[in-house]
Amino acid sequence: MALNIASIETLLATIVAVLFAVAGVVNLAGPGAVKRDFARWGYPAWFRLLCGALELCGAALLLGQPTRVLGLTLTGAIMIGALFTLLRNREPFRHLAPALIFSALIVATVAVRS
Repeated sequence: MALNIASIETLLATIVAVLFAVAGVVNLAGPGAVKRDFARWGYPAWFRLLCGALELCGAALLLGQPTRVLGLTLTGAIMIGALFTLLRNREPFRHLAPALIFSALIVATVAVRS
């Protein structure tokens, strides 16, 4: 079975949506390490909840073809903020790697759309 561009885009968007849904749930649940990271980065407690909610919204928007561009825009903006935070705080590569992978998947999805 050959994959066409539309099915590759849907596959990539679904992968990104699942990753952002998991990240959103983790941020909303706020295990100790996540709470400590946000505090260490200088963010107020409510910001973790906002990030989690935005990640879940982005995931939902990615799943619909009519809302996918908005989902890609939102998740891309989230990743710009995340990468800025990680670089500004000189986080080790093991923390930066997942953000780079998320970002690369978003870029790949946009590239397939074009």
